[in-house]
Amino acid sequence: MVKIEAKGKSYVAINNEIHQNAGEILVTDCCGQRFIGAGMGNCAIKIQGIPGNALGAYLNGGEIEVFSNAQDSVGDTMNAGRIVVHGNIGDTAGYAMRGGEIYVKGNAGYRTGIHMKAYQDKLPVIVIGGTAGSFLGEYQAGGIIIVLGLNRDGKKIVSNYPCTGMHGGKLYLCSDCQDVLFPKQVTAHTATAEDMQEIAPYLEKFSEFFGMDLQQIRSQVFTVVTPDSQNPYKQMYVTN
Repeated sequence: MVKIEAKGKSYVAINNEIHQNAGEILVTDCCGQRFIGAGMGNCAIKIQGIPGNALGAYLNGGEIEVFSNAQDSVGDTMNAGRIVVHGNIGDTAGYAMRGGEIYVKGNAGYRTGIHMKAYQDKLPVIVIGGTAGSFLGEYQAGGIIIVLGLNRDGKKIVSNYPCTGMHGGKLYLCSDCQDVLFPKQVTAHTATAEDMQEIAPYLEKFSEFFGMDLQQIRSQVFTVVTPDSQNPYKQMYVTN
């Protein structure tokens, strides 16, 4: 494993060193540098410290693992690959992502999954272990968002205005959602066995990454949210 000391370096210098090395890379003492791993494909980056905004932006097949928190726009417009964060993340994670997977042990800020979309055979997936802030899945056009609400101590699993403008994809919330107000343009129902089978691979990966009890997670009630077939937002984005 190649070790890159990030202390005192710009994100440009860090990314240049990553590009110059193949295989597994350990970035230490990271402190707010943006764009780490941006656009990268064949790489496996482990980060100690807190990376700045747009971690893994435009990621195209690489793997990034953060052993702390991460800031805003994790996985911005990512195309393929995987990002694993052993902490909390900021706002707008997965903005416009069209492929790949993001796994977060803790909480997520506002607008997670905004403009998230599926593309051809690509299916973007975001799994949040804790809670999510307002505007979760805003204008979501494809892919899957899963929020587990673990250790939320009475806090709502998602804050205000989830699924605003949603016109594709699915949102899974580990809750009966009696305290969640959804817009009229979406439909929410209790997850069926078929629904749970769809997300089973992602729950397994989440449990493996963070050492969680998979059976305990799967035994909970999940709510599935999808766009209504008469969704007026759909006509704003779909031509056929």
